[in-house]
Amino acid sequence: MPFKKTIIVHGGAWNIPDQLIELSKTGVAEAAQIGMNTLTRGGSALDAVEAAIRSMEDKVYFNAGKGASRNSEGGYELDAMIMNGATLQTGCVAAVRNIFHPITLARKIMEQTDHILIVGEGANKLAEKLGITEQNINNLLTQQEAQLHTQLNKTTPPTVKELFAGDTVGAVALDTNGNIAAGTSTGGLPGKLPGRVGDTPLPGCGAYADNQSGGASATGWGEAIAKVVLSKQACDLMANNTPPQKAAETAINTLTQKTKGWAGLITLNQKSETGTAYNTSRMARALMKEQMHQPQTTI
Repeated sequence: MPFKKTIIVHGGAWNIPDQLIELSKTGVAEAAQIGMNTLTRGGSALDAVEAAIRSMEDKVYFNAGKGASRNSEGGYELDAMIMNGATLQTGCVAAVRNIFHPITLARKIMEQTDHILIVGEGANKLAEKLGITEQNINNLLTQQEAQLHTQLNKTTPPTVKELFAGDTVGAVALDTNGNIAAGTSTGGLPGKLPGRVGDTPLPGCGAYADNQSGGASATGWGEAIAKVVLSKQACDLMANNTPPQKAAETAINTLTQKTKGWAGLITLNQKSETGTAYNTSRMARALMKEQMHQPQTTI
């Protein structure tokens, strides 16, 4: 019996300003539709996750790809991961410079190397060998990021909470064969130290997928998420028959209690059940299931 094709995406859990609400809703809706179109055409859960995340990496109002945050020296270092729930194969990239679609590089690492995580200069060299072009920094620079970078350099070092002005994108999908995939992509914290890596490219933290339990993608303060291995925690709960919504809520509550950090989480199991939880003011997300005419979007 075929499984019910499903995709859930997020555009970050953070203090989304009023002027970005409609753009964020449109962006996650488009990503979910692209992911579902991929599944409908016979694509795998991995294909759907990659396509959905690439769509959000193209939106300058999301902190990933073209909308990535600048570090304290004005550079761009991006992180991403993708995971196949059927095999536990995982591809991750960290601190890669000036790449529009780090999620695609992460998938190539998973499928074309024997490694899981490649970082920094090594990741850029591999990208070049695989035909992924490094972009001119001016093509990544947005006016909002330029203004924020100038502001950060003129003031005393900001706190993490003050920096929390944009975040990660991610997706989890279920295909007709019952395979689950998950992925996440980010530009990191604005003004972060060069070389800083958060939770996004760490398996079990930024994302996790296992057909026997479910899939999850996280967003938020990476240091806090990594401390509690947020995505794996939610998947472990689903493996013990906890519904995805309850699993997401429990994992976020644990993070809040143990780290006092900020995060959001989306979850999905083979029954096409989904969950969303966050402890920030807003979280952009969209859900689309087989036979739905359009995605359900919420902030």
